[in-house]
Amino acid sequence: MNKHVKLAVHGGFTLIELIVVIVILGILAATALPKFASLSGDARVATLQAAKGSLVATSTMLHGRSLINPTATAFTVEGNLSVPMINGYPQASVALRDAAGLTADFDVQQNGHWMRVVPKNLPAALADTCHMYYTQAASATTPPVIAMSDTVKCE
Repeated sequence: MNKHVKLAVHGGFTLIELIVVIVILGILAATALPKFASLSGDARVATLQAAKGSLVATSTMLHGRSLINPTATAFTVEGNLSVPMINGYPQASVALRDAAGLTADFDVQQNGHWMRVVPKNLPAALADTCHMYYTQAASATTPPVIAMSDTVKCE
């Protein structure tokens, strides 16, 4: 009687193949991690750029209304929000902050003729490097300065 013994063929990976795959994944993760580690800082910078755009748009719109009605000392926007004007441009005020829509995502500190805009939930160590300013118009011929530093660091 002839008995043929068939060895069962198992499909799968050897231990060496699994270790090689794990090592390759580790190398890929180590090279990709620095690229993704700074995404929160980039997001904060983009948020500040959006805030700057909002302030520029709001200031330009209100300046246009001031050119039409140069004697007005304030303009109503959003139905019931009165934005005070100075030298034909919006005054640095809580009303300008609200008109530009900067209430939800930003902390805005006002100090006389300027406002400092800082993203909310910013680590304390970044408070001096991650912000932008709105400085109201000094005269009727000088527009407001709405700027971010060239060295804004939010990470």
